[in-house]
Amino acid sequence: MHDHHSHAHDHDHGGPNHGSHGHDHGHTHAPRDFNRAFAVGVALNTGFVVIEAAYGFVANSLALLADAGHNLGDVLGLLLAWGAAALVKRRPTARHTYGLKRSSILASLANAILLLVAVGMIVMEAVQRLSRPEPVAEITVLWVAIVGIVINTATALMFMRGGKNDINIRGAFLHMAADAAVSLGVVIAALAVMATGWLWLDPVVSIAIAIVITLGTWSLLTGSLNLALDAVPDTIDRPAIETYLASLPDVTEVHDLHIWGMSTTEVALTAHLVRPGAPLDDGLLGRVARELADRFGIVHSTIQIESGDPNHPCQLAPAEVV
Repeated sequence: MHDHHSHAHDHDHGGPNHGSHGHDHGHTHAPRDFNRAFAVGVALNTGFVVIEAAYGFVANSLALLADAGHNLGDVLGLLLAWGAAALVKRRPTARHTYGLKRSSILASLANAILLLVAVGMIVMEAVQRLSRPEPVAEITVLWVAIVGIVINTATALMFMRGGKNDINIRGAFLHMAADAAVSLGVVIAALAVMATGWLWLDPVVSIAIAIVITLGTWSLLTGSLNLALDAVPDTIDRPAIETYLASLPDVTEVHDLHIWGMSTTEVALTAHLVRPGAPLDDGLLGRVARELADRFGIVHSTIQIESGDPNHPCQLAPAEVV
């Protein structure tokens, strides 16, 4: 039984083929592009938290103080995603042989949980206010909420582009979009209450927004949880990869195929290929690594070649064996 490993490493470290892989283009460079977005987002939102808390004290508005606390949570969420985007680029070490790529998966999972905790706090506050409606703070709250819409929408738009390819960036986008929605709700509720005098409108709008944020966060939660559990990433067509590997020259069987996310943007694969009587072929392994990267977006592939000797069957061949 021959062990041979082919790694598509030139992909990550700027080797001879670097830049020729169209599929992976937006992937490895994504975190670098968003450094400015993270810096601007953190600065704007920290400034807004300070302003909102100050006006909350001055206007004696519990709603504004609660929202300032919620926005502070979102600044932490941004810092979490930013830190993970930086850690992903750390080089492998003897202890962390994959580098710290999985930190982006953990950050997106933590961000989903943070968002749901924030939603829970909004709902609790709203339910309390339904039982004893308070006068909704006046024009001050309206203006602060409008500033919140502008800041959060501007920050969300900076992350919108990367959210499709990177679930970690999507977490940052959802935090900002959720904040913009909450601020919009505050404006709508304040205007409606001023027009009708119905104090219950304010908490009802809050609950409606909480439901919208939960629906938006659900895919972030399930997606990051699946990645944390080594599921095949949503962007990967597993049957097509299996068909491709089985169609390689002299391959009679493909088994022990594993595909998982090393980070929120990079995918790894391992597989055993049975090639009876075929010699070792580094050229074939190199081609497989390149094609897996180009066609399927798999940046790190490890292939084991076997001759299929019946006296030495592969222990990992059965489908139920991991």
